[in-house]
Amino acid sequence: MNKKSIGVIDYGSGNLRSVCKALEVAGVTPSLVTAATQLGGVDGIVVPGQGHFHQCAANLRASGMWDSVREWTLEGRPYLGICLGYQLLFESSEESPGVPGLGILKGRVVRFSSGSLKVPHMGWNTLSDVRGSLYSGFPSDVSMYFVHSFYPVPEDSAVISAVCDYGAPFAASVSMGSVHATQFHPEKSQGAGLALLRNFISTL
Repeated sequence: MNKKSIGVIDYGSGNLRSVCKALEVAGVTPSLVTAATQLGGVDGIVVPGQGHFHQCAANLRASGMWDSVREWTLEGRPYLGICLGYQLLFESSEESPGVPGLGILKGRVVRFSSGSLKVPHMGWNTLSDVRGSLYSGFPSDVSMYFVHSFYPVPEDSAVISAVCDYGAPFAASVSMGSVHATQFHPEKSQGAGLALLRNFISTL
């Protein structure tokens, strides 16, 4: 096992069991972080998230960790956001008007337009334009597992580290220094997801 310590933020809005299991398989023993005081004992954090934007934001605030997680990311410390943990990095979401995100990245979260494609976007889909440390050693056409109806639109396209197409291209992941986040679920993406988690672990 890797000696580096990863804390999985437990604020009542994530699929913690599958995320922790995937991290164990990837080579670390994660700890659940339920209070800001525990952040001093970890080298990196993973912020999962499922459900609604407003509920995830409310739960993170209620946990007392909102400001600490925001400070962590502003300091550029290792962060991996998954699904809602990705969307929360942005300023706002169409899903929850008036509810602010962490605002680490400029941009907003929008809903897929209702057309011929089914929403939510659910299942395997191929990434393109992959770049950065999360995708070290990856082929150019790797597939990951998605479950979402909303996706972020970063103002700065330079932070986009992978693109996916579902009716139109969208930012499947972002990287800014040591801060990374994915719209797809690495913990559900089998070997490719484990490889991505190992790449994140290697940056600690």
